[in-house]
Amino acid sequence: MIFGRLSFSQIALVTLIGVAGGVYVYKPIYEQYNKEQRLLKEKTEQGELGEQKGNLNSKPDCGCHH
Repeated sequence: MIFGRLSFSQIALVTLIGVAGGVYVYKPIYEQYNKEQRLLKEKTEQGELGEQKGNLNSKPDCGCHH
């Protein structure tokens, strides 16, 4: 570098700004991913509850092949 070495405080400040910028840029992507995963989980849980209600009226499979 032309101006010499950077001090620790300057490096720490630049690192902090870089991390904050990355969080600012990628936060919407993470929020969208979490929203989609939560909706998918809710759909699968609702589907499993519907299957369990249907299985309550049917006979359990004992494995004796009647």
